Amino acid sequence: MRAVVLGGRGNVVVRDVPEPEVREPGDAVVRVVAAAVCGSDLAVLRGLSPLPHPVRSGHEFIGVVSEVGPEADLAPGQFVVAPFNTSCGACGNCRRGVTFACARGRLFGEVNPDGTVLDGGHAEFVRVPLAATTLVPVPGRPDGTLIPALLALADVLPTGYEAVRRAGIGRGSTAVVVGDGPVGLCAVLAARRLGAARVVVMSRDPRRQELARRLGATDVVAARGAKGIAEVVELLDGGSPHVVEAVGTEEAVRQAIGCALPGGQIGNVGLPWGVELPLWDLFGKGLTLSGGPASVRATAVELLPDVLSGDLGPEAVFDAVYPLDEAPAAFRAMDARRCVKPLLLL
Repeated sequence: MRAVVLGGRGNVVVRDVPEPEVREPGDAVVRVVAAAVCGSDLAVLRGLSPLPHPVRSGHEFIGVVSEVGPEADLAPGQFVVAPFNTSCGACGNCRRGVTFACARGRLFGEVNPDGTVLDGGHAEFVRVPLAATTLVPVPGRPDGTLIPALLALADVLPTGYEAVRRAGIGRGSTAVVVGDGPVGLCAVLAARRLGAARVVVMSRDPRRQELARRLGATDVVAARGAKGIAEVVELLDGGSPHVVEAVGTEEAVRQAIGCALPGGQIGNVGLPWGVELPLWDLFGKGLTLSGGPASVRATAVELLPDVLSGDLGPEAVFDAVYPLDEAPAAFRAMDARRCVKPLLLL
């Protein structure tokens, strides 16, 4: 079968590799229908996240179960969404709904702390351990037009949704979203779903600004740094009590802090590459900073009905489609910001 192999800085290729098979009783093998490229994949490509050896990449995929172990409690032919990590559903963290921290969980397409690798979803087939409590079953066989929206459930939509909840955004809120990438755009969508009356997105890209408006942004601030903060402060009469940071750079974190009103909340979901937390700035304004990975398995189950009904439409974040064999071009396009998020269609 064909799979994407990511080897580090500038090194991404498509290769013929052996097909996966069931190894443990709880395994399932999934035939991938669609997968996505993520900003964390680009971090490897840029050399920010070094690999000890090449890996089969990809932690966002959806597909159809093709083979199951005796304890998988799934049926061949079942359509499923795969969260970015496996989860057992039984450990203390899973029982609390914090599935990203499952005691037995492993990340797809990553070198895990014990040095092992769970092959990723940029491939024709993927082995999924703990399948019954990891995969999110989708009723029936969804229409092809739902593929992008369902794929968003594998990571970016739950991540944006949890960022909004961590920022305390609810009915009638005024919110600021720092970042116009897929997660930031999904945060805009989630903020409006939860009833925010006004959502300001900070974006310098005209195409992304327009996309943010389509997803529910009411205002756009294009400036960054001190100038961007000043514009938000003027626009919102001092700032906002609810801010989402969806980039992960120190500049974005400081921008989020600057846009927040004293006593406000910041939902931080940008991967923090080389960030030194400005603790005094947080302390001085009495801000609450809540962040971390999303518990996709739990949140995707919650959001699935609204995605299937069309009430929640995150598909717009996918603005480019590539066949699997052109995955290196998809990586390069996203890295160069020629697209927001590429979808790999198998």
